[in-house]
Amino acid sequence: MMRNRLAKIWMAALLAAIPSAALAAEWIVTPSDGPTLSAVLKAAAPGDRIRLKPGRHDGPLIIDKPVTLDGEGGASIVGNGRGSVITIEAAKVAVRGIEITGSGMNLPTLDSGILAARTATGVIIENNTLTGNLFGIYLHGAKDSLARKNVIVGLKDGRMSEFGSGISIWNAPGGKVIDNDISFGRDGIATMASKKNVFSGNRFRDLRFAIHYMYTNDSVISGNVSTGNSVGYAIMFSNRLKIIDNISDGDRDHGLLLNSANSSTISGNIVRGRLQPADRWTMAGIQDSGHGVKDDAETTGAVEGNRLGPEKCVFIYNANRNKLLGNEFRGCAIGIHFTAGSEGNTMTGNAFIDNRNQVKYVGTRYLDWSVNGRGNYWSDNPAFDLDGDGISDNAYRPNDLMDKVLWTSPQAKILTSSPAVQIIRWAQVQFPALLPGGVVDSHPLMAPARQKDGLQ
Repeated sequence: MMRNRLAKIWMAALLAAIPSAALAAEWIVTPSDGPTLSAVLKAAAPGDRIRLKPGRHDGPLIIDKPVTLDGEGGASIVGNGRGSVITIEAAKVAVRGIEITGSGMNLPTLDSGILAARTATGVIIENNTLTGNLFGIYLHGAKDSLARKNVIVGLKDGRMSEFGSGISIWNAPGGKVIDNDISFGRDGIATMASKKNVFSGNRFRDLRFAIHYMYTNDSVISGNVSTGNSVGYAIMFSNRLKIIDNISDGDRDHGLLLNSANSSTISGNIVRGRLQPADRWTMAGIQDSGHGVKDDAETTGAVEGNRLGPEKCVFIYNANRNKLLGNEFRGCAIGIHFTAGSEGNTMTGNAFIDNRNQVKYVGTRYLDWSVNGRGNYWSDNPAFDLDGDGISDNAYRPNDLMDKVLWTSPQAKILTSSPAVQIIRWAQVQFPALLPGGVVDSHPLMAPARQKDGLQ
């Protein structure tokens, strides 16, 4: 009797010690027969895995318990054109390997392919394909969430202002967006009022902004690639960021925009300009499937009807105490436009190559863009280095008095080749005291710095 009682106590203790994950059930959902996906979600227990067989499964769905939704190749969830296709309300949910389409088109209700609510902390959304939804993925307060390796194709026809973004983040501290491929729609990643986020390794094309960054602090933007968008990286009203090793290739207006972005490190980034079809500037926010910059093979040798873009490799507006180190700004109409009282910024180790105008700075204050005897590389600097230390023997001034006249009175361009203008420029060379205030690089580099040199 005593032996049986001890055996029962031992068995109960053993069962209690088995991890709950080991007891989780696996559900298999086939579109053609058996219970529907919605019914299985209601019946499933926390921790269960639901496997979707190939074919169409009907949405919309609400996931209100911690389960894993895994799709086999060809498994899709299709919404009914109203609301979000999948709404996640529980913590620790995972959604993987599913084709998702059919959201509503109502911006105020955040109609999305996948909407993760504030209660969906720690959600994992990965390896999905989301096509033709208003918003692709919306992390709406979902703390410590992860969106990884998803392919998101937004809306292709209509006004960009009426589209949602590929991945949107609102007040989702600790959220990570990694290795996604995002095209069409409004913005690639749009973030608002968040902190401690990581956006890394993503690829963007055919969008308004690749990354649209608002009021999001203490975060990392690294290793992303923006191609053929209106703006590459628009960083606004955010502080203490690390913007590292990103690429903007053939974006239209700006490769990098810093508007009231402060105390940040911007290093190792590359902005490349190129000739682009002039109609990119006249589409008035209208999106179509042919949006974006053409391949090099389509524009090589074609000049008529094309414009150089981005118009500005980098635009710095009222951005203070930032460090720009080891970046490359190449082939833009303007290399860097620096304005609106931006102060306390460090500029060293950067390369300004083949920009039509290297610097635009409309101001009278003197700014020295060199640090500890090291400045930046300027491709139009006809300099000498007699001592062979890699530093030019003379300072570099990207602008003179006539540049400022042309910026403030563009109609004066008709006089640029006149004898009077040539005499003024000659006099400034002979008598440097006549030069206006502005940017000067006291120690320009003779060759582009290697990235690691620029980051020291």
